[in-house]
Amino acid sequence: MFDNAIRHSERNMRIGIDIGGTFTDIVCIEADGTITLRKVSSSADDYSRSIGEALPEILQSRGLEGEAVQEVIHGTTIATNAILEQRGAKTALITTKGFRDVLELRRMRMPELYNWNWDKPPDLVERRLRKEVDERIDARGNIVVPLDRQEASHVVDAVLKEGVASIAICLINSYANPEHEQVIAELIRERKPDFPVSVSSDILREVREYERTATVVVNAYVLPIVREYIESLDRSLRKAGVRAPLLIMQSNGGVMTASACARKPVFIIESGPAAGVISAHSLAKRDGIPDAVTFDMGGTTTKASIIEGGALSKASEYEVGSSLSLVSRLIKGGGHLIRVPAIDVAEIGAGGGSVAWLDVGKVLQIGPRSSGAMPGPVCYDRGGTEATITDANLLLGYINDEGLVGGGVKLNHAKAEDAIRKQIAEPLGLDLYDAAYGVHQLANSNMMRALRAVSTERGRDIRNFKLIGFGGSGPLHVSGIIQLLKMREAIVPPNAGLFSAFGLLFADVEHYSVQTFYTKTREADLGKLNRTLQEMDKNVVDLLVNQGYPQKDIQIQRFADLRYFGQSYELTIPAPDGVLSSASIIELENAFDEEHEKTYGHRAEAGEARAFVNFRVIGRVKRETYTAKPLKNGSRPRGRERRAYFGADLGWHDTPILSRAELSTTQTRGPLLIDEYDTTTVVPPDCSACLDRSANIRITAGEPR
Repeated sequence: MFDNAIRHSERNMRIGIDIGGTFTDIVCIEADGTITLRKVSSSADDYSRSIGEALPEILQSRGLEGEAVQEVIHGTTIATNAILEQRGAKTALITTKGFRDVLELRRMRMPELYNWNWDKPPDLVERRLRKEVDERIDARGNIVVPLDRQEASHVVDAVLKEGVASIAICLINSYANPEHEQVIAELIRERKPDFPVSVSSDILREVREYERTATVVVNAYVLPIVREYIESLDRSLRKAGVRAPLLIMQSNGGVMTASACARKPVFIIESGPAAGVISAHSLAKRDGIPDAVTFDMGGTTTKASIIEGGALSKASEYEVGSSLSLVSRLIKGGGHLIRVPAIDVAEIGAGGGSVAWLDVGKVLQIGPRSSGAMPGPVCYDRGGTEATITDANLLLGYINDEGLVGGGVKLNHAKAEDAIRKQIAEPLGLDLYDAAYGVHQLANSNMMRALRAVSTERGRDIRNFKLIGFGGSGPLHVSGIIQLLKMREAIVPPNAGLFSAFGLLFADVEHYSVQTFYTKTREADLGKLNRTLQEMDKNVVDLLVNQGYPQKDIQIQRFADLRYFGQSYELTIPAPDGVLSSASIIELENAFDEEHEKTYGHRAEAGEARAFVNFRVIGRVKRETYTAKPLKNGSRPRGRERRAYFGADLGWHDTPILSRAELSTTQTRGPLLIDEYDTTTVVPPDCSACLDRSANIRITAGEPR
């Protein structure tokens, strides 16, 4: 066995691990392209435990030891959930005298202008834990009021006596001169060397007080939780014999080292959703699909993003904590602001485990509360008592009642039926199966909010896009979604239930830097500008080199934030490499004009002044990827049917059950159920499906109903 393990270890295994609220997905790929898949229940009390328990079995099944693993890439929603569930660390904020309430005043905007019942999410730092120091630095970085070290020491002592678990430091104009912030951080570390401290000039060296304050507070709020989680995950990996580097997916689709993540967890808030979009983008490039909308429905949430012209949609900020978490240039104020780059993802609390319930007016509602992994939906028979979307789909015949994930999760049909009947059907006076179908349809309607938020609400005609559906629950709903949105085609990729975990294996290592450089474009000091950019390039390269990556493998990408002079907000556009010249400035202005017209529908008149606000630099390391061998279809030959209900209009059908490999390459009229290890694809009677050359299931919509 030992010799065999050494021989296999030469192949090098890469592992992608995506933890969701209900299931943990693990994808292992070896240098020769061999893939091993596992979908296991998430362990909510300690998410790393399910990984530590699954990996030894996976390695043993391949005759490998832990030394065979080259790297582990991980996507997680632990930081997002800490914010959504308001269970982050007890956090304090130290700020400049007079700026204590910046965090509470926010941007003075409401996302729902005419909703008088709307309330902003609660502040992550209560007011008594926001402390002030008397100091002042101007916008050019000059010290106007020196920091009194003795007074700062008293403030630090007072904060620590409050029993806080994390401290955020954000002083006025520290983006221009971080000296005072560094002194306060030093005072904290003198007293407690390992205490979690987040310094705004280390995380976001950018103008705007609320944006910097909100971002550094989010970092501080989740830092202890993320640090503890990464340490726990590292212990679980080592216990399984895996000592390979651990990389964490960032919100922008790149990955960072675990040590960097433990210092700046604000960069991984949307880690989980980003992985699925990266995987969908890879599919779209490979199969020549320029325009697509991604639809990722898991056990707890549904995520949507857009791919346009073959490119991912990204933004420099987003909000988390509202009922619909999204990245948007137009809708702001609904959640906690995070001013870091992110893939444009809209997320809503509607997944397979989302609870179906009746409000006081006996109106059916779905989510955002989820049954999670434990106890899970009623049909999991683990103590769950509240009806969920999964319970409804089981009653409708869409889910194989022999169990999920190859029978690894047994299902109790009778308990699901009892829950839907007593909680939904009888109170509403509905037939049992009409009630279950109503849950399914309402789930589709709710999830459309996320899809529209990244498409039609941005001026895109979604009918001309393909829908790429994945996640454990996504393929159950893609047909209904494209009919409601009048889209022409949905694509369900192979291994759709573990698709996000595959995306982790496609991501590059990235590090990000930003620096404010405010000036009119035509008045920019080119010497100073180029020195600033060269210093930013060097800092990012040095950071990656210090983490062990060869300098020759590092690519630099620049961006510039521009606005029309006098505007309040800017747009981010790509900036050229090398030394910028007067001609480069004109090219940037023209690119900004085009982006402004695309986003807002107009551009300024000729001669209108433009201004630089920030410059951004991304250092990227392309990593080795392995070409996966096609998986042999592990499903047994079906040759059988399952009764499925498709609503009052289409009724019950004895529906053929196929494996993916059995689906024809020519269009086959529904109804069809394509059962797989990780999910089931539902093709209703008024849709058709076929298998393309990449083994994707392509579903063509019938008339909307």
